[in-house]
Amino acid sequence: MSADTQELIRICEALPESKRTEVADFARFLISQEDDDKWERLIAEPKPRPKLDTFLRESAKEPETPLDINQL
Repeated sequence: MSADTQELIRICEALPESKRTEVADFARFLISQEDDDKWERLIAEPKPRPKLDTFLRESAKEPETPLDINQL
């Protein structure tokens, strides 16, 4: 276990339960942002994506109509 992890555990143990929950929520938020950043980097890669390009071209040709639940 790293020194940072051990320190974080000591800090959390010194906090009241409500604050520990806030720390955990913030940590989860940071993890979700990291996942978002990875996704954004993946999307921004300039490599060719022929299937995606074809899908985007074809879907752009479709008329815009509101979603009709009865047609699903």
